[in-house]
Amino acid sequence: MSKRLIFILLILGVTTSAFAQEKNMWKTLSNVTVEKSFDEILSIDVEHYNFASQVKALNGKEISLEGWMIPLDELRGENYFVLSSLPFANCFFCGGAGPETVAEVFSKKEVKFTEKKVKVTGILTLNSDDPLRLMYILNDVEVQEVKD
Repeated sequence: MSKRLIFILLILGVTTSAFAQEKNMWKTLSNVTVEKSFDEILSIDVEHYNFASQVKALNGKEISLEGWMIPLDELRGENYFVLSSLPFANCFFCGGAGPETVAEVFSKKEVKFTEKKVKVTGILTLNSDDPLRLMYILNDVEVQEVKD
């Protein structure tokens, strides 16, 4: 096999791998285990998250996720919303999935609620210990509607 062909195959492999990673980011983020412990202050069991190394490597990095806004009436029209990897009827809060399928989103600009699929790009922060926040938090987010 020629060096040029090997080089082209390597480039295609890297490009395909990077594209596949972006398309399957929710799958990557699902690599987490959950431990419960009793919180004396809150007087309830709270979850603590142990992220796999590939998830930890994304902490502080810019990532993109596609999903649906969860309709939170009191927060519509602001720069905060929750993004679900699943449509509303199947989302974590509706009983169809786990906490690894949602992320808190803080956008750069005010965002109007939409039922259409959106793509968000921002800086990922992992939350393993604050029981009042979701495990994934995206900051400085830009939001785009996904065209099917």
